[in-house]
Amino acid sequence: MTTTLWTRRFATLAVLSLAATAAQAAGSNPLADMVRTANSRFENVSAATAEGYAPIPCASGITGGAMGIHYVNPTYLKDDAVDVAKPEAVMYEPMADGTLKLVAVEYITSKGPASLGGQLFNFNSAPNRYGLGPFYELHVWAWKQNPTGTFADMNPNVSCDAMKGM
Repeated sequence: MTTTLWTRRFATLAVLSLAATAAQAAGSNPLADMVRTANSRFENVSAATAEGYAPIPCASGITGGAMGIHYVNPTYLKDDAVDVAKPEAVMYEPMADGTLKLVAVEYITSKGPASLGGQLFNFNSAPNRYGLGPFYELHVWAWKQNPTGTFADMNPNVSCDAMKGM
């Protein structure tokens, strides 16, 4: 192989690497992008309630951060299906002005191991704080950047503090 061909291949790899790094730095994630597209209707919490989702209390982490208020759809929770456009829970951060800001969704199934878009779900054994049997879950922080990862449970950038005065 000639030196010129090697140089071209190296240059191509360098450009692809830079593009991938830029996409990661911008928070781009194909699954998060797909989730955002399929579920943007939930930016208004009334869409969630109209589709049968009901709130459960704001979930804070023991060491900080939170998941926010989960609006859970009991029908989807029972059907064990994994459908990108029908998350079992839609998660909102309570804001100081009393509004709710969409931050993430959560997919839950008792059938596993489960995955969505190539991302494996986390396993939760029973008993658990949710009163559910063993289940698999996947949080997707599609609307609020999570420094601990797009699929982490808790987000240090989310808070339930606005709920304290309510």
